Amino acid sequence: MYYIWLEGKRIISGENPYARVLAGNLRENDKYATYFPIAYLLSALVQKLGFLDYRDWLYFWRPMSFIFHAGIVGLTLRYFQQRRLWLLGTAAATILMLSRWSIYIVRVHHLEFAAIFFLILSLVFLREKTRLALFMFSLSLGIKQIAIFLLPLYLIFLWKKRDKYGKTLISGFLIILSVPLVTSLPFIVWNAEGFFKSVLFSATRLGDSHIEGAPSIDIILSQDYPWLVGLRAKLLMLLLMGLAYLSFLREKVGIFTAATVTMMAFLYFNSVLFLQYFIWPLSLVPFAMVEGRRLIKS
Repeated sequence: MYYIWLEGKRIISGENPYARVLAGNLRENDKYATYFPIAYLLSALVQKLGFLDYRDWLYFWRPMSFIFHAGIVGLTLRYFQQRRLWLLGTAAATILMLSRWSIYIVRVHHLEFAAIFFLILSLVFLREKTRLALFMFSLSLGIKQIAIFLLPLYLIFLWKKRDKYGKTLISGFLIILSVPLVTSLPFIVWNAEGFFKSVLFSATRLGDSHIEGAPSIDIILSQDYPWLVGLRAKLLMLLLMGLAYLSFLREKVGIFTAATVTMMAFLYFNSVLFLQYFIWPLSLVPFAMVEGRRLIKS
């Protein structure tokens, strides 16, 4: 969160937060601006309103993060309550509220709760209120784009319900693009090369881990095969995600189940691991567990 605050400060000073990556080698991390601009713009707005210190930024963000955290818990309880699974729902919601990964995010103030809240809201309402759900997914990507790996699942869903001329698929895809694209346009115009290289830096950077005793398999193999880095190192992860996409396409599993397996593949096989990543599949697992259970309106 400090670097999000810092990028907001740079925007106010007339600096492009995405331009710094051009001075690097696209491999070694120097705390580049890798998110879409929403968080940076929000930071700049808060500072423009007179809250200039980093502590002020945290005082603003903490209650916001708590609201999204509570929202995830509430969505989980509602999903289970509709299926008359109060006891199991209470257990699942409590895990999401008090697990070590949730506590960690509360302590370090990451963006995860906000991004995951809009993602879950999107998945819950995807069939009933498709356009709203797609916009919620767009918001999630705009806040933090980790859920980009679920984009194929959304496109498969839209493909299945497309009309004769594919208007549903096209319009749905445009809705998904809307928030990241609209907020990014000023920075693309400002410095397109810097923007795209900075946002895509996560795909090319060297492997890194905040849990040194649990490296991904590509990190282990790269010791004997130095060429296994960057996008090549992610081929196994992408293959496993592809199997989840195929299962959803063939209607063998629901979207929550496919999304859970996709995010598990990201967590367990991505070259870069941060502690906040654990909350992504954990937040989806309870929904996947009871996805196929017949909905009972109370």
